Amino acid sequence: MQKNSPEEKQRMETILEQVTDPELLSQIERVVSFHGFLTSGALIGIQMLNIARRELDIQSGERIYVTCETKSCMPDSFQILAGATIGNNGLKINNLGKMAVTVNKQAPEGVNSIKGIRIILDPEKTKAYPKLHAWYLNTEKFPHVEIVPILLEAGEKVYSWKLVDVEVPVRQKKRIQCCKNCNEMFVQHDNEVLCGACTE
Repeated sequence: MQKNSPEEKQRMETILEQVTDPELLSQIERVVSFHGFLTSGALIGIQMLNIARRELDIQSGERIYVTCETKSCMPDSFQILAGATIGNNGLKINNLGKMAVTVNKQAPEGVNSIKGIRIILDPEKTKAYPKLHAWYLNTEKFPHVEIVPILLEAGEKVYSWKLVDVEVPVRQKKRIQCCKNCNEMFVQHDNEVLCGACTE
């Protein structure tokens, strides 16, 4: 079956008709309209966001900061549902290839550390769902239409989380420098005289 083929779309629609939670269904629909189709990783992002919202008592519209440890699919859920984007500095991607995320609220002014939550798709817990476990460990290939129903059934049972201290970065005054090589302006981080492109 081709990825995102008419057959796969029809099967996914049938799967989503089984979702009885209207809030979850609305979240899935919003992510699908942004991401293009529902992937296992996008659904994992939705489920992780919902855990973080509950555990940190994040209110609707409240600013959050997210560090995703994968660049694939998962970050889109945080962008569309929580407004945490790379452009507004709410989303950081630390591409370690892990199904893990750290979420924290905005820290009050002058605070240098805040409580956050780190959530992982836990391989010890996915063992209870053999097909999901094989997909996660990449020992077998499965289309999203086979993994999404398992994730929906499992819910939070396949995740582990813990509270963590998140360092609040000190905002530096932006300094603009003219590159001595290409004569283009760039944001200077230290005292460098060449832009990033000219130092590569």
